Amino acid sequence: MTVPERPVRVLVCDDQALVRAGYATIFAGYGFDVVGEAPDGTAAVRLARELQPDVVVMDVHMPGIDGIEATRLLAGPDAATPAKVLVVTTFHTDENVYEALRAGASGFLLKDATPDQLVEGVRTVAAGESLISPSVTRQLIGRYATRLRPSAPAPADDGPLAVLTPREREALTLIARGLSNAEIAAELVVSRETVKTYVSRILTKLDLRDRVQAVVLAYRLGLVSADG
Repeated sequence: MTVPERPVRVLVCDDQALVRAGYATIFAGYGFDVVGEAPDGTAAVRLARELQPDVVVMDVHMPGIDGIEATRLLAGPDAATPAKVLVVTTFHTDENVYEALRAGASGFLLKDATPDQLVEGVRTVAAGESLISPSVTRQLIGRYATRLRPSAPAPADDGPLAVLTPREREALTLIARGLSNAEIAAELVVSRETVKTYVSRILTKLDLRDRVQAVVLAYRLGLVSADG
């Protein structure tokens, strides 16, 4: 007997009631379980810790604690049990993306995303992968990582990357170039399941939470560069 898959549990955080209601309607229509709604960052942190949703959909600009700080408290390095946070905002600026990634967000979308893109974003983050809006290019992630890069980065075959096999290094390079699992599979001529195994091993060996952190690390270590 097949056990039905549990619905994705979502916490919606936005200071506008109409936006929260819109998200809740969209998510319910796709079979998600909206476990709560938060009108500000303080409530977002409290409810996320209390309800333990699969994904926290977080606005950036909210009263009190803003979405970036709330994300840091829920998903940052000091979080006991890091949450998966998808930041959704109307503000498309480098600094918002930089700070969201630094705070620990697993994904970043703009509010002009379609319902299908929003739903797919939640599914992607819930599955442990990362998502950056198509409007936010991988060059932007590269510029963020470059800001953190040491003045003399270690060669790509030294340091943390030494624990990876050559094939895993190839996969990490393709991840950092912004390719999906399907595109990586085609590039390496392997199955998608094999790519998933590579990704899982990369994250485990490098002690990374998700693909966003893997991309940032690849740029920081000079495995890839912002200019491609």
